Amino acid sequence: MTDQSTGTDAEETPRTDAQEPHTEAEETPGAEAGETPGTAAEAEAEAEKDVTPEEAAALLRRRRVRRRIRIALAVPVLLLVLPVLVALTALRINYMGDPADGTYTRGKDAIWLGHAWVDGRKKDADVTALAARLKDTGIRDLYVHSGPLEHDGTLPAASYPNARWFIAAVHREMPQIRVQAWLGDVLASESPHGMRLERAATREAVVRSTREILATGFDGVHFDLEPLHSGDQDYLTLLDALHRVTAAQDAPLSVAAHQIDPVPGFHSFWGTTTGHPKWWSQKFFGEVARRVDQIAVMSYDTIQPLEGTYGGYVAQQTSLALEVTPPSTDLLMGLPFYHENRFGHWNHAETVPAGVRGVRLGLSRTDADRANFGVALYVDFAAEEADWTAYREGWVR
Repeated sequence: MTDQSTGTDAEETPRTDAQEPHTEAEETPGAEAGETPGTAAEAEAEAEKDVTPEEAAALLRRRRVRRRIRIALAVPVLLLVLPVLVALTALRINYMGDPADGTYTRGKDAIWLGHAWVDGRKKDADVTALAARLKDTGIRDLYVHSGPLEHDGTLPAASYPNARWFIAAVHREMPQIRVQAWLGDVLASESPHGMRLERAATREAVVRSTREILATGFDGVHFDLEPLHSGDQDYLTLLDALHRVTAAQDAPLSVAAHQIDPVPGFHSFWGTTTGHPKWWSQKFFGEVARRVDQIAVMSYDTIQPLEGTYGGYVAQQTSLALEVTPPSTDLLMGLPFYHENRFGHWNHAETVPAGVRGVRLGLSRTDADRANFGVALYVDFAAEEADWTAYREGWVR
């Protein structure tokens, strides 16, 4: 998972006597008291009365040049601003309407948990509190951070020393919930440092690490490798190998997925202009979804500036994902249980209520009866009480 991860209108300053607006005479250099100067256009017209034909022609040329410069400056601005305004308007419209009845939890939700649960910092009392928190919700899966993987694909057992204790404690306190090992690493897709999936030896090491961590007692394994570019065939090859291992042990293979192109080919445009494609094509998303048992969309860090556009964006992402995810694969939409303000994520915009409503709208419009569907909450250690309340009231009911 990418590390996480309010603007307000400027207040108006009440006018005082010392802030009275300037008079026209004060703003017009050379104007004498008692005179009412004309507009700039009138002054220019008065000056033109005594010019020669040659001077008039020169003046006309200067006007044309200034007009062309203004147009040349305005066109790029319009080309940049208009598409953005159109897109934001479309997303806001997508947020309108009422979700269909019955579009609530199916009991297949998940939550990402921090590393503290397997490194010795958490105790029995913490598990008891977690069980109370999750009671009567739709959460079935816990993605507990147990890595990260080394760049060569190996996973030291020292990374998760208390995993057996945590798994046993969860099974005792919450027997209906599965514990999945959340493993990830930075890929060397945008820098020289990180995991290289193109190396067969690295992929083989990841598969071995999966066997080892499942032997610890985890119910499944959840992978988050980033930044993962759309169309990465080495990733698909790795998933094929991993699924053979997990299927043999009747354990779910789960992955965190990038968002889908909001318009076709957008990942290519964004990659060319920023060097970071961010999105996946819908086709590639479907190829990944067909190779796993569970896919969780990281539908946050969306760059959306408003709560309404964020909700509309989530509705769109939900529909796009539903269209290409097999009914047999669990599809989960991520909800932001964290609070930051930075480019890419605005706390006042990416809210749980907007996310939940967006999920329900997308589900209603595309496949309201989809059984293998849920939401995934990111992340436990950053969540506030209001996030849990919004999840319960908007999605669990």
